[in-house]
Amino acid sequence: MIKYKTVLFDMDGVLAEVSKSYRAAIILTCHSYGAKSVTDDIVTEWKIRGNANCDWTLSRNLILDAKDGRNDVTLEEVTETFEIFYQGTKDTEGLYKLETLIPTRQLLTELRKRSKGGMGIVTGRPRSDCMKFLKDMNLEDFFDVHYCAEDGLKKPDPFPVQSVCKQMGIEPDKSVVLIGDTPDDIRAAVAAGCSGVGVTTPEAVAAQEAKGKPHTSAPMSVAMKECGADMILPPGFVELVNYFAETQ
Repeated sequence: MIKYKTVLFDMDGVLAEVSKSYRAAIILTCHSYGAKSVTDDIVTEWKIRGNANCDWTLSRNLILDAKDGRNDVTLEEVTETFEIFYQGTKDTEGLYKLETLIPTRQLLTELRKRSKGGMGIVTGRPRSDCMKFLKDMNLEDFFDVHYCAEDGLKKPDPFPVQSVCKQMGIEPDKSVVLIGDTPDDIRAAVAAGCSGVGVTTPEAVAAQEAKGKPHTSAPMSVAMKECGADMILPPGFVELVNYFAETQ
């Protein structure tokens, strides 16, 4: 069944496996300011609530909310600490080095052939981090437009999706699909007049499999479906290509 003509991607949890990088940096940053009670499950709960597209701000909010967190910590302090963990220093390797590509290069090549107007990225990452990942994965030529943290409003606001569509010369309608891993991604797509497809992250799949449950039962996946996702796909979203027409 052909549903879509153009594909846009969130980066973290969709293209990039970040459980050992961004997710780990959030938790390590929180612990650095006394909030030892912050766990991966708590981070997931906040992501499900929404308005959590900036990991620096999210880290600070988690610290302020935690009973054991430092209640006077500033965003500047949190950002600096987060970046030390993520980027590394001259003495320690940055967590970004642990990131890997989730979908296959072959799948992205095929989707690029089928996606009208090219492919775009809509991410909350700083542009330098976005481009560094693409360079490290040799994917710099795969994406035509990159909307990053510096470019203005963040998801779940529809502006990032609308902006990418405008730059790509396409109308934001249901034939344009944003692939995301959080409710903020789906809300942004739907509010922009586009479609949203959720993907379950690799670590969430593992957690559900350990319970003998399908990946679609993961809390984040359930939340994305409730926000209006057309479907929830497993990591790597291999099936997505079947919803695009073959190139002639």
